[in-house]
Amino acid sequence: MAVVRIPETGEVFRGQEAVRKCLAAIEIESERWEPAHPVSEGAPAEVILAAYHVEIDKLKARGGYVTADLIDVSPATPNLDAMLAKFSREHWHDEDEVRFIIQGSGLFHIHPRSGRIHAIEVEAGDLIRVPRGTWHWFDLCESRSIRAIRLFQDMAGWTPRYTDSGVDKGLEPTCLGPAQLPPRALV
Repeated sequence: MAVVRIPETGEVFRGQEAVRKCLAAIEIESERWEPAHPVSEGAPAEVILAAYHVEIDKLKARGGYVTADLIDVSPATPNLDAMLAKFSREHWHDEDEVRFIIQGSGLFHIHPRSGRIHAIEVEAGDLIRVPRGTWHWFDLCESRSIRAIRLFQDMAGWTPRYTDSGVDKGLEPTCLGPAQLPPRALV
């Protein structure tokens, strides 16, 4: 389940309702999904997309998305560091960034134009929607692997537009995971 940290204050939010409320305050959508049919860990993309077709179709209708695919990244992915470097710098897109995590984990940093940066650690079962124009960046967690359904509003996908603010350099891409949360975590 997603965990939200606010690095500036040390606040931590966990539990679906606390995370949803925290993120809604900065216009980020967060949900939990369960597949209509179980899928195995190594299932091919078409099996995963079929298992989640009801949820994908609902999101397409709600957000005007026209296509969905599956991204599969691991330490064995060719040119992984170069690929990740494009997304670990603060940027924004002309369309929403929608991810539903199938396996692995990652860390979205959201930088509201007025407000504190939020670090959102996502794992299997988490859906996140980062609206178009939102300043953010993304890092993989320690395993350096993630499988995620992506939805797009434009068949061509999106291109990151960098802010060059440098704020992404001041925060460590640290994924704590639920077992390592500090005792003052908010519920």
